[in-house]
Amino acid sequence: MIKNYFKIAWRNTVKNKFSSLLNIGGLAVGMAIAMLIGLWIWDEVSYDKYHQNYESIGQVMTSQTSNGQTVTFGSTVVPLSNELRTRYGNSIKRTALTSGGAHILAAGETKISQQGIWAEADLPAILSLAMVKGGYSTFKDPSSVLLSASTATALFGNTDPINKVVRVDNNTDLKVTGIYEDLPNNTTLNGTMFMLPWSNPANFWSRQPAAWDNHGCQLYVQLNPHVDFNKVSAQISELTKPYNKAINETIQLFPMARWHLYSEFQNGKSVGGRIQFVRLFGIIGFFVLLLACINFMNLSTARSEKKAKETGIRKAIGSLRSQLIGQFLSESILVVFLAFILTIVMVWLTIPYFNHITGKQVSMPWGNPSFWLSALGFTFFTGLISGSYPAFYLSGFKPIKVLNGTFKVGRLAAIPRKILVVVQFTVSIVLIIGTIVVFRQIQFARSRPVGYTRQGLITIEMNTPQIYGHYEVLRNDLIQTGAVENMAEASNATTQIFAYNTGFEWEGKAPGFNPTFANVFVSTDFGKTIGWKITEGRDFSRSFPTDSGAFILNESAVKLSGIKNPIGKTIHWFGKDHVVTGVVKDMIMESPYQQTVATVFQMKPDWVKFITVRVNPQMPMREALSKIEPVFKKYNPGSPFEYKFIDDEYARKFSDEQRIGSLATVFAVLAIFISCLGLFGMASFIAEQRVKEIGVRKVLGATVFNLWQLLSKEFVVLIFISLLIATPLAYYFMHSWLQNYQYRTEIAWWIFVLTALGAITITLLTVSYQSIKAALANPVKSLRTE
Repeated sequence: MIKNYFKIAWRNTVKNKFSSLLNIGGLAVGMAIAMLIGLWIWDEVSYDKYHQNYESIGQVMTSQTSNGQTVTFGSTVVPLSNELRTRYGNSIKRTALTSGGAHILAAGETKISQQGIWAEADLPAILSLAMVKGGYSTFKDPSSVLLSASTATALFGNTDPINKVVRVDNNTDLKVTGIYEDLPNNTTLNGTMFMLPWSNPANFWSRQPAAWDNHGCQLYVQLNPHVDFNKVSAQISELTKPYNKAINETIQLFPMARWHLYSEFQNGKSVGGRIQFVRLFGIIGFFVLLLACINFMNLSTARSEKKAKETGIRKAIGSLRSQLIGQFLSESILVVFLAFILTIVMVWLTIPYFNHITGKQVSMPWGNPSFWLSALGFTFFTGLISGSYPAFYLSGFKPIKVLNGTFKVGRLAAIPRKILVVVQFTVSIVLIIGTIVVFRQIQFARSRPVGYTRQGLITIEMNTPQIYGHYEVLRNDLIQTGAVENMAEASNATTQIFAYNTGFEWEGKAPGFNPTFANVFVSTDFGKTIGWKITEGRDFSRSFPTDSGAFILNESAVKLSGIKNPIGKTIHWFGKDHVVTGVVKDMIMESPYQQTVATVFQMKPDWVKFITVRVNPQMPMREALSKIEPVFKKYNPGSPFEYKFIDDEYARKFSDEQRIGSLATVFAVLAIFISCLGLFGMASFIAEQRVKEIGVRKVLGATVFNLWQLLSKEFVVLIFISLLIATPLAYYFMHSWLQNYQYRTEIAWWIFVLTALGAITITLLTVSYQSIKAALANPVKSLRTE
């Protein structure tokens, strides 16, 4: 019986080539989008599950409250690790401090720059690193180093690296005692290419065992089995307060299971993050697949009259309704299975492009039985859903009415099809409006004044001791090449801020008021190099030796502090008095979507880590870099010449939103495509159904325009209904999304007008081909009865 069902289903599929092609193509596109989104979502929700101790690993997060606002960050203090180990050993199994950054690794003549971390001895066990060679215990040696497999290959090729010596930052020799498998792309620490021993004297933070006021490390913990994170967090929340009473601070344990998807904090609590993208794309995938299923339902029910006699005859000769339902469902499942085969091909071909857009490294899990079982189950389910309405609708025809010619589908039969078309275009219009709003938000933030000149700026991180102490001669040599206009040093690049501090005192400060300021330490020429805008006072100057240790405040810092006429005022901080010499216009150094951080710039050249260079705009960049590189190698021979363009670094701040916009664009275009396939099929059916009516109208004098108007009007009305539903829905969702940004665009009225015009135009273009084709047909052929 089942074999017979599929034979008939195959014959019907081959017989109706046009509608079958529309069904298979539309379903394949919808299923391909759903599968790609499914692979993306799986990659997101399985983040960090590579680690065997996934459920018991957490990070210590610090929350500081100032001016009624609570800021939560992942940095903490060094002595906290030992405090947790000794006082909470019943709950906490292991702790490990880390401090990350780029370092120069050298083995013989081979030198590479990689991201790595200083880490306490228990970190490899906490992360359950897969050791290729060596073991965890060797990392307790302060002269050891653990390398990732790819880093070991880069340094030593195919030779055995164990017990070989690696020179770090040209000043520390360490022995390779272990090789671990590269961490997967969907792990938080996947960029960690090596681990350096925390207790080594070269690690600055190892010399801060009692610094309760210096937040600069990350602290990871592993709980004992069956210990609750919330319970331990409540126990340790005020552990740091007795040691740093000047700051209103609490700590908490943030489970690894929430690191990736729930990384945003408000008022000290995890409230969301990338989980909103997972939900968003999950909803989009569901609705795009729904659009494809709607096409199948519409085209199947639209052709019900053609199958009406077949159904009537089958019923008359004894077919049960259940058998008819089985026949129609088998046809649906066959079409969906054919679409599934095409889907696999489409996904395989488009995954590289999809990874490029999303920044992922997902792949087809060819050897995973769970994937195939899920995919086939999903295909079978889609077939049932797609074919359910046609099956139950067609199988309900009365055979007597069908066979004596009195059966008519009637207007009511078209209502479900019209509803489904409205649903299709409602989803598509919402996606289009959402895409436009996302790109407007990105452009709005991009056009925001940054407060300095990004073009022509490059930044170089100082990783080796050789580069320090040569600032003046290095700067003079670079300027003499003609490739450099100016150069300065700073504690961070201009697109980021590392340090935040409290404890600033000034005359007139309100009691109990202890604001947090960002700290940027710079050399004299920093402002001239980046081109900041002085609004009051003056810039740091070589002409004023007293500027050593002086402050320049940004406008947000002046506003936050409430200092009136700040020029010449003294601010006491870190045991010293600092004179304010100037006020600078706010600069965007962190998120372009958020308010500018209150920042204090201090002239302190001995606390710097980055060199910022202003390239001569009159010289091509390639030529300028070729002249800059040998100068750096002269004073820093132990380090590769590596630089970053500030323009590129700033552009990366838009990467998440850019990916959302790009994906939304692709999904919106494909959703419109799928909807138009359905419209095209419906228009084809209606034109075929009304062929005699069109012939009569032509004989009576109707023009091609009259007939086109007649056939297109019904679809335009449906699109207008879709617009009425989609407009408030899109406004609500996008307005809610924009609330995530302090600096955001408005939802302009023209977006809805433009989308409406676009939707109507696309609809008319889609249905016009069939409408005009029917209107141009010879009425003699359509009206003859033979």
